[in-house]
Amino acid sequence: MRASEPIPLKRETRAVMIPDGLEMTLPAGTPVRVTQALGGSFTVASQRGNLFRIDRGDADALGDAAVAAAEEAAAEAGAGGDLEERVWGQMKQVYDPEIPVNVVDLGLIYSLEIDGAQVKVLMTLTAPGCGMGPVIANDVKERIESLQEVEGADVEVVFDPPWSQGMMSEAAQLELGLL
Repeated sequence: MRASEPIPLKRETRAVMIPDGLEMTLPAGTPVRVTQALGGSFTVASQRGNLFRIDRGDADALGDAAVAAAEEAAAEAGAGGDLEERVWGQMKQVYDPEIPVNVVDLGLIYSLEIDGAQVKVLMTLTAPGCGMGPVIANDVKERIESLQEVEGADVEVVFDPPWSQGMMSEAAQLELGLL
């Protein structure tokens, strides 16, 4: 979903300022342009040039097309396979709000362990000082915990080894024009 014209928010909406990670409330009627709609969350630009992330739970503030995009992403992530495959599928629905590539293909997921109904993930960020880090890590946690068989997920952000572009999948490198 991409919008070329500004969309006025249909209601007061929770948002996170990018890249600072500051939580804000955007007033109803605020005109925004959707710059990225991936994995059911949305990056929008205000008329002042600020970027915000709007969670899939607030998609209705952007209109029916946004709700449909969020529902489609949720259905795609939960489909088929064993639990490990579905956990990976959920994590592939989490995107850095500034980069049109999911956290798995970005190489941010270092390990996944499943012990019964408990899941542990070690992940990193593209930059240690990323203000969106807690938002991205929480999105990974929420996505995993949305699976019926999962009772809890522990998502730990680590910086050793440091992330580098070489950790990205070939598809991600192609998407970003690095190959």
